[in-house]
Amino acid sequence: MDRIKLPFRKEKEFYSDLYDIIGFYPHHIQYYKEALMHKSVMRRDKGRPLNNERLEYLGDAILDAVVGDIVYRHFEGKREGFLTNARSKIVQRETLGKLAEQMGITRLILSSGHNSSHNSYMGGNAFEALVGAIYLDRGYEAVYKFMTTRVLGKYINLEQTAYKEVNFKSKLIEWTQKYKLHIDFRLVSDAKDKEGNPKFEYIVVLEGCDGCSATGYSKKESQQEASKLTLQKIKREPQFREAVFAAKERRLLGEEATLERVADSEKQEEATTPADAKPVAEKKERRQRKPRRATNEETDEFDLSDISAAKAPSREEIIAAAEEAAFEG
Repeated sequence: MDRIKLPFRKEKEFYSDLYDIIGFYPHHIQYYKEALMHKSVMRRDKGRPLNNERLEYLGDAILDAVVGDIVYRHFEGKREGFLTNARSKIVQRETLGKLAEQMGITRLILSSGHNSSHNSYMGGNAFEALVGAIYLDRGYEAVYKFMTTRVLGKYINLEQTAYKEVNFKSKLIEWTQKYKLHIDFRLVSDAKDKEGNPKFEYIVVLEGCDGCSATGYSKKESQQEASKLTLQKIKREPQFREAVFAAKERRLLGEEATLERVADSEKQEEATTPADAKPVAEKKERRQRKPRRATNEETDEFDLSDISAAKAPSREEIIAAAEEAAFEG
């Protein structure tokens, strides 16, 4: 492989800065230069892309193995679940990004001029790539020594980190809220093991796309593990991320089409309804509230104006009328 020139830094300075980070002088400096070359300034060497993506892939695998080894030796007697969680807290992208910043790795990254702080993954990716470079240059033991003396010994307290509670479900929900994605925790199975203990299996579903599933002795444990695995899948599988965001776009388009249909339906209903048309119930209510106007016939029937208001006849008038009637008879 041809030597890669760093136009922004003298060779001697680069060696010195690298020594301060890894604790030894490299045998093959080209590995480290490639580890710190972001894909935005990708070059080609004998026809193949030259950036840190391949070393990042290798470093990711080596880092899992080395940190798993360290955790296994440090926490004697601890169960597999504890060891897995302890390793995950150290190798997660957020932790690696902070390490890259604290150790001075990010300022050595060669990129297209964009500040590495604008890319939350750039530092963590470079850290993994650097681990891959150390492995190729010096082997597994060199990586082990680098992690125990330069990282865990100075920047990470293994005990505190291992026992710190990490809520992977909350982290996943925060990520979905950031990008306005639909998330669901779907129960796959609810059974019991051979000893009769309940076991639950949940799967994470993002915009209808199946993430990862996990089993546990409680719903919380199952969902936490499924969330952790799904976060790893989001990080490591670009195809899955693309499928989730494509599903989101389809959902939004469908929602827009539904809103348009509803709006068109309301406009059509307004256009076909007479302006003076009122609901039957409204008409009935108005009739009940409005005073009723009587007709002429009803006025005549109930008119009391023809009733005489004269005084009652006297006793003499009553006797005279009686006598007159008797004579007529």
